Formats: sequence, structure tokens, C-alpha cells
Amino acid sequence: MNQEPVESFAPEKSPGVPPHTTLANRTPPLFHHDNLAGYKNGLQEVLQLIEQQMHSVHKPFSGISPEKLSQSFQNVCLDQPLGDLRQSLNELRGLYLDHAVYFHHPRYAAHLNCPVTVPAILAELIQASLNTSVDTWDQSAGATLIEQSLIDWTAGRIGLGPEADGVFTSGGTQSNLMAMLLARDNTCQRLWQHSTRERGLHPDAHKLRVFCSEVSHFSIQKAAALLGLGYEAVVPVPCDGYFRMDPDALDTLLTDCVDRGEIPMAVVATAGTTDFGSIDPLPAIASLCKARNLWLHVDAAYGCGLLTSLRHRHLLQGIEHADSVTVDYHKSFLQPVACSALLVRDRRTLSCVTWHAEYLNPLSAREQGTPNLVDKSLQTTRRFDALKLWITLRTLGPDSLGEAFDNVIHLARKTYLLLLSDDAIEVIHQPQLSTLVFRFHPDRRLSGDQLDDVNRHIRQAIMASGEAMIAATEVRGRQYLKFTLLNPETRIRDLQAILRLIKRHGSEYRGQRPTPTTPAREPENEELICD
Repeated sequence: MNQEPVESFAPEKSPGVPPHTTLANRTPPLFHHDNLAGYKNGLQEVLQLIEQQMHSVHKPFSGISPEKLSQSFQNVCLDQPLGDLRQSLNELRGLYLDHAVYFHHPRYAAHLNCPVTVPAILAELIQASLNTSVDTWDQSAGATLIEQSLIDWTAGRIGLGPEADGVFTSGGTQSNLMAMLLARDNTCQRLWQHSTRERGLHPDAHKLRVFCSEVSHFSIQKAAALLGLGYEAVVPVPCDGYFRMDPDALDTLLTDCVDRGEIPMAVVATAGTTDFGSIDPLPAIASLCKARNLWLHVDAAYGCGLLTSLRHRHLLQGIEHADSVTVDYHKSFLQPVACSALLVRDRRTLSCVTWHAEYLNPLSAREQGTPNLVDKSLQTTRRFDALKLWITLRTLGPDSLGEAFDNVIHLARKTYLLLLSDDAIEVIHQPQLSTLVFRFHPDRRLSGDQLDDVNRHIRQAIMASGEAMIAATEVRGRQYLKFTLLNPETRIRDLQAILRLIKRHGSEYRGQRPTPTTPAREPENEELICD
């Protein structure tokens, strides 16, 4: 590593000032033209650190425990700076980089975390350097138009129509919260000509109900609580054998709701459930919502990658009928977190989050045609997260992203056959997207509690080894393991290696010798796998 000091980032010292002490009147090295030399030197230091670290990463995680890592922080005093950038980076290596979870590693198969494109990382550098906030035009200028262009592009891909609009958010949870806010206020206005924004909750708001599948994301319950409706306002709808919402069950529950004097407010269909990657039957659900004049929200935080798919776009058929849609570009578009958006069919519904502050976004600015994105956002100060997606699309194109998502879907189907062919593994669903839920089940004489214990141990043992990362979940009260595949560079041999780890740790826990893993076979006919 280059040993030349990064002078622009080293605080000045004066005689008699103890080490690690800065002068009170020392100006921090800000980003501007006079500090470009220090900026460049600092970038070189960081690039060298990242390069060294990437060459040293041979597994997705170190396996360190929270207790052990926390000991490294005991001697860190934030009131005593280290004095220069190199020392800070060296400290960071031990505190963070050596024990980070590396999502780019082909044997990371745990959560909905993706590797990221190089253009997106470079865009993050530009965003961080300029520190643009996209709440108002006078803070962002072209950034506002870039975000709006991406909103329009996404709405067009979904098929929401000419009146569609949307806004970037911090993630799927915020997008779902905002969708339920719009649904609540729209329902109150439609039924009672009541403005929740102006007058608070309607006296009958406690009767409002939201319907979603029993395996939908927990953020719907959180949204109901935050909106004053409560957890009990969310009605779980039973699923079919592929963990997709059952439209007939939904129809029955909607009828029962009305018969009890309750008020259906919205239906949340999921296009890519977190555990199973299942996609609810969107056309059938949309028909029910249209017949009953209900708000339809589609949570496509995971399945939004299908918008660029060259082979599987048909799986989203019916999403064009939604009133609102959640998309997480930081899942299946290979973008760094955070990069998410909420899209709506009718731009007028976004007015319920509008507040005109004279110092920021006065009404006169709207009347003059000034585009202030804060008018339709829950956030005020907001990062220019759209830039990384813009640079990715302008550099690589949407077909490149679609092909990457198609590759992980294909890998999931091959992995399904791998697991299905192994007598020691129990698979409970066919993948629609790129997740698989299964468990180690080597002996049919094992009780449910014994199976829970061994599968819980497997996940903990693999994490402690750091050789791979897999997830765990519960299905009908029982413990299961889960592969979540978002890395287009992961290969079937990586999943075979993880399967060997699963069987080895499971067999060792039971005091037995592990059984060999059956090699994966190529699918003879992919249409046999559930679409």
C-alpha cells in the first residue's frame, strides 16, 4: 500500500496538543475544488483497501459471534480521533470489513440481498460527493427529472396508464406503508367524504379491513398499526398448495367481512413472497377488487425484476390493474440499498401526503409548474437514490438486468431438482422465482421437534463456519431452511457444496456419517416447473 500521507485528511496539530486531538478551529476537509487532491488520495486509499479485502474474501462471512465482535469496540473512543484516514481505514478493517457479510459471494443464499452492478456503485460515489437532496427542485434540478423519468419508465413497464405517478422510497416497508395510507384516505373520502388528512380518523375507521395472503410481508401489519387501524385490521387469506393467495377464499372472506358490518378497505396481492417467491393470481384478485370497488395494492418488492425479464414477464400478468405497486430495485435490479419506489395509477391520490411549506415548497411553486418531489413523499430530505438505477440502465440496459434475473430463476429450478432428488431433503414447494424452502429430513421416524432441532442447528453451524449463508423460516410452526438466490454468478456447484454442508452438519448433530449428495441433473423440460 502506498505510504504517502493523505495530507488533506490529516488534522493539523500544534505544539503541546496531545496525539489524536484536533484544533478547535480546524475546518474539516470539505468536498470542493481546493480539496480535490485530498479527495483523490482518499479514493485511492479506499480503493486499495477494497481491492485487498476482495482478494482476501474466500467465504461470505467470517462466522464471528456478536459477543466476540463487540469486544473489538470496547477500546474505541469516538471523542479521540485517530488522526488520519489510513489509521481510520485500518481500524475499519478489523471492526467491519473482516467480518462483513459479502452478498457477492456465490455461496451467499440467505436473504433478499443482491450483488450490485459496478455502474451503480460509481453512481453512489457521485451522489455522496454532491450530497444532492431531491425534495425540491432548487436543491436538485436535473436529479428531480432523472427520478421522475425512472418513475415514468417503471409505471410504463407495469402498464399503469397515462395518469400514473410515484416516488422513490427507503424500501418496501415504506412503500407498503404509503400504499396503505393512500388506500385508507381514498376509502374514507369515497365512503364518507371524510378527509383523514384534515380531520383525523373517521369514527368508523376501526371497521376498515385489509386483506392479504397468510404469507405476505409483515410490513402490512406494521402499516395498519401505524395508521391507527391496528394489527387486527389485517385479515390473512389462505393460500393454495403453491403458497399463493386463494381467490375463492378471498371472495368468501370479503363477503363475511361485509356481513359482519366491517368495511373492506384494500387487498394486498404479493408478487414474490419473501419466503416462497410465490406470486398471487393477480388477474383473479384484480377482478374481485374491481367488482367490489376495492383498492388493489401489489407488493412486487421482490418480483419487480420480472418487469425486465425476457422470459418470465408473463408471471406479472394482471399487475397493470393495481392502484399502487411496490418495487424494490435493490432486490432484483442489482442496486445498492436503498433503491425502492411506490407507483400509483392515479397521481391525484398522492395529494394526501402533500403539505406546502413556504420556506420549501410553497403552493405558488406548484402553480408555476415547479416540480418539487416532496409534494408526493413521506420524506423531506431524501437521497438521490434514483441516480444509481439511472446510470445502470443507461450503461447496461434493462435487458441485461432481465437476463440476470432469468438466470437466478433458472438456477432455482435446477436447485429444486437437486433437492428433490435427495432422499435426505424434504422440499415443500416448487419455485416461481428464486427462493426454495426445504429441510433436512433423513429419517421419517424423527419427530417434529427433533427435525426442528437438527435444522435449527444446521443453520447456526453453517453461519458459524462462514462457509456459506442460508436462511431459516417457519412453516406451519415447524423449522425449515431457505435458499434465496439473487446472484446471477452463483452456479449449481455452489448449491451442491452448500447441500453437502447441510447434510454434514445435520448428520454430525445426529451422531451419524453424512450420506453422499446426488449430483444435480439438468431439467429435461422447464415447463414442468410451476409458473
